[in-house]
This record gives sequence, structure tokens and C-alpha cells, in this order.
Amino acid sequence: MTLVSNHSHWWPIINSFRLSSYFTFASSTALIYDWALTLGQEVELIWRQRWSLMAVLYLSIRYVGIPYYIINITMASSLTDAVSAILYSTLNWINVIVAAMLGVVMLTRLHAMYQRSRQILIFLTIIFLIVNTACGVIAAIVLSNMSGEELILSGTHACAYIFKSGDLLLISMTWILTTVWEVVTLCLSIWIAVKHFRELRQHSGGGIIGDCFRVLLKYHVIYFASFTAVCFSALRIQLSPNISDLDSIEVQISAAILEIFSYVQMFVLGPRLILSVREYHAKLVADSDAATGIPLLLSGKRAYID
Repeated sequence: MTLVSNHSHWWPIINSFRLSSYFTFASSTALIYDWALTLGQEVELIWRQRWSLMAVLYLSIRYVGIPYYIINITMASSLTDAVSAILYSTLNWINVIVAAMLGVVMLTRLHAMYQRSRQILIFLTIIFLIVNTACGVIAAIVLSNMSGEELILSGTHACAYIFKSGDLLLISMTWILTTVWEVVTLCLSIWIAVKHFRELRQHSGGGIIGDCFRVLLKYHVIYFASFTAVCFSALRIQLSPNISDLDSIEVQISAAILEIFSYVQMFVLGPRLILSVREYHAKLVADSDAATGIPLLLSGKRAYID
């Protein structure tokens, strides 16, 4: 079904679609810039190294951003209701899958930081499975209820997605569940890092392990800050059901943050959680003054420099 209208009532919708396309372009520019910036490191630290789970996760998360961007751009053009609904569902399933892969990366990092503790592995695995299973089920329910509608508003082609009552609450639940996971992993990272810093201060005053934990914690905090921006922006937009609210400055700012930071969080900061550790390890190996036999965290495993 196609809705055609030239009424001024739809102008906030038209403005929101146009702004969204600008934000998508800005996000893709940041993504391409980061790809160019880290291509040399990626070739050296990922492609030329032994293949592992972390390497597969890195490349999967990194390059799924290309079809994600193409789908986003395609959805801004004139499409039939059915095609638009399929593309929207694909985009959302990519979000679910990438979130799960990032969860595996975080789980592996924490497992390594806690010296491969079996208790931590079981604890995090249980939470990970509960959160991601629930989010997957909710996504399946919401997307099965969703329908698309083509809009032609004052000559502007767009697609609207219609949800059943209660679906927005389910979508909000996915953000709440994901927030629980992110808060738990952040708190565990801070706890073990602070514990190690105290121990190192009492004995040697720092060293390689302390520097490694600083790298791990630094990128985890940056990643969490980006996720927080995305989460609050998404909830702010979902709590604005009136069309007139879409034209407010507050909602437009939230839409900009959501569009830009979601790209950055998934396809820039996510891969850097892996790349940062490998980069630190490479610098350590290249340092001729590195101590022999000091343990190092690398891609979720405990390794030794010989």
C-alpha cells in the first residue's frame, strides 16, 4: 500500500528522513576513514597472523559494515512495501548478530583478564546466552509483526514501518537487556584491572601486565561510552510517538547520535577491541628490551614471550 500526501502534517517526517540520510553519509565517512587508517595494521596483525576465533570475529564485524551501509542507503530510495520490509528485517538481524559477536569478544577478553577462570567463564556465558537469546526471540516477534508502507510525501519517497501495540516496549526491553550485559562486563573489567594495579604497585610498581590492562580497560571504557550514547538516543526516539516530536531539536540530536555512534560502536570500536590488544603485543615483541617469560594477554589466550 502506498500513501500519497502533500499535507504539511508530514513535514516533520520528511525532515527526519532527510536528516537521517545526512547522518548515514557522515557515519559512512567515519567508517571509511577508520578503514583507511587501520588497513596497514589489519594486514599485519590479522591477515598475516595465524587464524583464530578473534581473527574471524574481527573480519566479520569489520566488513559486515559494508552491506549494512548499502542496505541503509537503498532503503532511502523508492522501494515496494515487501522489499522495504525485507531490507529492514535484514538490517535489524545484522544488529542482533553483530551484538552477539561483540559479546563473544568481550567474554573472551574478560576470560583472559581473569586468568582463564572457569567460574568467570560459566558466569559470563550464562548471562550472554540469556541476554542474546532473549534479544533474538524479541527481534523475531517484532519483525514478524512488522509491516512496511511506501510513502510519497510532497514528492519525497520513503518507507514507514508499522508495529503492533506493545512492540515498542519489547524493543526497549532489548536495550535494557543489552545494557545489563554491558554494565556487568564493564564492572568486571574495572574490578580486575584495579585489583591488578594495586598488586603491581605493591610489588613492582607496574610493568608489562599493568600496561596491557590499561590498554584493555581504555578501549572497553570508550566502547561502553559509545554504547551508552546509542542506547539513550534510541530510547529517547522511541519515547517520542508523536509526529510533531520528530521535528524537535532534542529528537534530531538523538537521531544524529544514534545513527553516527551506532556505526562507530559496531564497526569501529568493536574491531578495535581486538586490534588494540594485537597492536600492543606486536609493539612488545618488537621491543628488544622486553623481559623474557612475562605473561601477556593476546586474543583471549594466555601467551608467553620467549
